[in-house]
Amino acid sequence: MAETPKTPDEESEKPRLKPIIEGAESLSLGISIVVAVLIGVGIGLGLKHLTGHTWTLWIGVFLGIAAAILNIYKAYSKQYKVFEELSKERRYRVKEHLEDDEDEDESAKNY
Repeated sequence: MAETPKTPDEESEKPRLKPIIEGAESLSLGISIVVAVLIGVGIGLGLKHLTGHTWTLWIGVFLGIAAAILNIYKAYSKQYKVFEELSKERRYRVKEHLEDDEDEDESAKNY
């Protein structure tokens, strides 16, 4: 079956930034940590250049480390929510599977 061609109005309603946001979310955690620290170092170098004080470099480094920790926390929270949703499904419930396994073991002994 051929798809019907979309009118320009329908194409303009489609969000343009959605693929970019989805791509950014799919970056690995390791890359996001490194990028956060590098951006923090860049901010620190910029502050050092503007103020002339060497210690302002460390402000940027600490900001980058804080951003990296925040990225880790966000990734953990997101995965925890997915885990909670999966745990509500019947096939992933551990207690029911354990009870089923115990019943099978007892029936095998009684024959």
